[in-house]
Amino acid sequence: SNPFEVKVNRQKFDILGRKTKNDVGLPGVSRSKAIKKRTHTLLKEYKEREKSNVFKDKRFGEYNTNITPEEKMIRRFTLERQQNYGKKNIYNLNEDEELTHYGQSLAEIEKLNDVVDSDSDTEERGTLSAELTAAHFGGGGGLLRKKVSSGQQDEEEEKPKSRKELIEEMIAKSKQEKQERQTRRESALELTEKLDNDWKEIQTLMARKPPKSERKDKEVEKPKPDEYDMIVRELGFEMKAKPSERMKTEEELAKEEQARLQKLEADRLRRMRGIDEQADKKKPSHVSADDLADGFILDKDDRRLLSYKDGKINIENEEEEKEEEDEDEEGGEKDNENEEESEEESASEDEEDAADSHSDLESDLESEEEAAGNKEEKKHKTDENESENVEELDPKREAAKSELPYTFAVPESYETFKSLLAGRTIEQQLIILERIQKCNHPSLAVGNKAKLEKLFGFLLEYIGELATLDLPELRTIDKLVLPLYNLCQMFPEAASDSVKFILRDAAHDMEEVIEVKGRATFPGLDTLIYLKITSLLFPTSDFWHPVVTPAFIYMSQLLTKCRITTLQDVIKGLFICCLFLEYVSLSRRFVPELINFLLGVLHISLPKKQAQGYTVVHPFTPVGKNLELLLVCDKDDLESWQKQNLPLGIVTRLKETSRTEINHIRLSCLALCFDLIKKCAALYESLPSFHEIMHPVRILLTQHVPVNEYPEKMQEWYHSALKELENKVKHYTPLICEKKKPVPLKQYTPKIVKVLEFGRKQASSKKEQERKQLIQRHKRELKGAIREIRKDNQFLARMQLSEIMERDSARKRKVKELLGSLATQEGEWKAMKRKKLKN
Repeated sequence: SNPFEVKVNRQKFDILGRKTKNDVGLPGVSRSKAIKKRTHTLLKEYKEREKSNVFKDKRFGEYNTNITPEEKMIRRFTLERQQNYGKKNIYNLNEDEELTHYGQSLAEIEKLNDVVDSDSDTEERGTLSAELTAAHFGGGGGLLRKKVSSGQQDEEEEKPKSRKELIEEMIAKSKQEKQERQTRRESALELTEKLDNDWKEIQTLMARKPPKSERKDKEVEKPKPDEYDMIVRELGFEMKAKPSERMKTEEELAKEEQARLQKLEADRLRRMRGIDEQADKKKPSHVSADDLADGFILDKDDRRLLSYKDGKINIENEEEEKEEEDEDEEGGEKDNENEEESEEESASEDEEDAADSHSDLESDLESEEEAAGNKEEKKHKTDENESENVEELDPKREAAKSELPYTFAVPESYETFKSLLAGRTIEQQLIILERIQKCNHPSLAVGNKAKLEKLFGFLLEYIGELATLDLPELRTIDKLVLPLYNLCQMFPEAASDSVKFILRDAAHDMEEVIEVKGRATFPGLDTLIYLKITSLLFPTSDFWHPVVTPAFIYMSQLLTKCRITTLQDVIKGLFICCLFLEYVSLSRRFVPELINFLLGVLHISLPKKQAQGYTVVHPFTPVGKNLELLLVCDKDDLESWQKQNLPLGIVTRLKETSRTEINHIRLSCLALCFDLIKKCAALYESLPSFHEIMHPVRILLTQHVPVNEYPEKMQEWYHSALKELENKVKHYTPLICEKKKPVPLKQYTPKIVKVLEFGRKQASSKKEQERKQLIQRHKRELKGAIREIRKDNQFLARMQLSEIMERDSARKRKVKELLGSLATQEGEWKAMKRKKLKN
């Protein structure tokens, strides 16, 4: 309509036959449409943004523009009829249905034909007949009567009834109805009595008791209860589950254990000192049956009798009484009881002879003499009782002294720790360590953690000292590993630091010996036990571990750098081989030092001859003086040998053993070597180079070992090891080049693309064209969405600004009104003031 609101979109080129949609644009119309749409949608959401209630219009076709209003109303009417169809309840007031009340029609009840009588039943009360209303209220009866025909009306008009006749007729009717009701009631009572009598007769027939013989037969025939019924009855009588106590935390358990040990220690100390438990307990004082517990007595009766001497208050009596009280306090509890009795006696005498003050003094003196006599007697009795108790408590004291204390403080130095465990059995040592941990748990005090970390180091040092004795106490060490493991679990960092320190010292000692002497020797028994404890305390299957990895390297250095000169060195080396197998049992890590050492042990069991088909690695040499360490030539020793485990403590006792025993130990070492070879074969069978690794061992076993000279048991170990080596199948994977699609060489020929239309590439495939169209559509939709969001934000900003302007204008208007009312009030007040001044 407005030519200034029309926008003409001119094209650069006019093309014949092309239809354009947007030649002319109406920005004003489109803007008004967009604003109208936003007011119905966006503005509504903005106003209801903080409201949780939503009004949903569920009227049929309310927002459907395709349906005409007439169709809409017809459809709504049919839906309403369908909903109400079939619903018949007390609120469905249709004409074809008859409403009732207590089984009577409401139409008949509204006629009010019944006459209310005071003697009638409660069920028939509440209805007023027309005659009654006519008689009592006058004039109402004509309105409530039924309509009659015109002929009857004429007869009634001819013979009108008087008021008296109407009342008499009404009384007669009521009496008649009352009589009928009474007869009906009497007949109903008679019928009920007759029915009761008949029922009693029938009941006697039904409830006839059978004889005992019949009853016994029936009891025998009674079926046994079903198993399911029995289970159901048992479940009914079962106790319901009660809630258990909650699980206590580690701190609560530690506190309870500390309190228990402290209580036991207090009891032990009391028994050791000979303090009788029953003497500490106070005997309960006798209470009579008539005592009302209201005659309590204070500790001391501070009341004094007033006495005068030469006209002044007698102070000497007071001082004497004070001295007596001090003496009495020095006595025991039993003396106090006697003094209280004497004071009560003296008080009663004072009440009787209150007139004479000298009588009070006499009674006091008598009570003092009696109290002194009682004290001497009781002293003799207590001395006798004490002598008897001492004789009884002597064995108890000795038992308490010999008993272990229940609470221990953490020792500050290794000497105190060693003195604490010295002279104790292994069971007592374990109990002491357990009580030290429980009494000094880290959750009980702040410094306990550092103390227990020191305890781990002391225990580790104590184990090393036990291992270095002439007769190493290996059983004690075995038992002490458990408290060591518990401490390691509590403080893993401190434990790892302690073990690393020991391993570092051992490695440094070995390097120093190599620098000085040029060759190293196997370490002592304590270091070997430390290596065994390391495998028990820490995980050995990790790829890298701060404690196990240094121990692993140290053990491999021992097998390669320590010379084999004696039988002790062989036993120690085999022990390290056993440790290696234990370390790598899970990770299956290949240890070449282990295979080389076992090969060397087999080599030194052979007679001196040049090695053929295999090479011996350091520390073993193909030629030398220590080659026949495990060679046994005595046939008697070979025949008398029996397989036995090699104890680690035998290392210190080899000098004292006989030649036969040494030969037996050599054979046991050889049997252990066969066993270790078998275990290595089972461990490393999955390696691709297994046969090449075990080739020297197989050659030595098959070609050089004199099997026939060995005893039968040894031959069994030999054949089992050899069978384990030979039964393994070779599984090699051939080397194959990796299959890969060959990459073509880059060519520098230009790529020619046909362009039929300006700016359009035609050489792309159909998929590529669809993809480009999709990308173009996505860009277009994204731009449109951004444009719409921007317009929505502008619309909301305008709405918010209009709200702010409305609020500001309303506030300004109210402020103006207030200021105007205040100005009028002030003007009136000033006018009144001026008027007063004039007057």
